[in-house]
Formats: sequence, C-alpha cells, structure tokens
Amino acid sequence: MNYGAFTNDSLTMMYEGIRGALAADDALKAQGEEPRFRVRHTPDWKKHAADLEVEMLRRGMTFDIIDWSEDQATLPF
Repeated sequence: MNYGAFTNDSLTMMYEGIRGALAADDALKAQGEEPRFRVRHTPDWKKHAADLEVEMLRRGMTFDIIDWSEDQATLPF
C-alpha cells in the first residue's frame, strides 16, 4: 500500500481502526467468544500497523503505539 499517498488524518484513522479491532477481539475473547477480526492471529494486521507506524514516524506525527502484549503473561515485577 502506498502510505505516502494518504493524509495524516487518514493514517491516524487506519491506525486507530487496528487498535479498535484489537480491543474488540480481546473483549470477545474475555467473554469466551471467538475473536471477530482475528487481529492477533493474522500477521498482516501487525504488518499493516508497523507500516503505518513507519510512515507516521517519517512524517513526525505523534501517536500512541499499539500494545500487542495484552495477550501475554505479565512479569511479576
């Protein structure tokens, strides 16, 4: 995808869409249901997010990085 062709607002919207899909999947999983978007199980989601991050950083945009560790064990310290 040619991320350079998108506006800053478009990049932000796509990135936040990934964050929203991830949150929805996590909420469904917590309820014992199947994830709807399968964000954690589909590598292309992470690649899309990483590509967006590269472009946003290149432009000097400020954004909160998606925390992919929510599904992993937490260290005890």
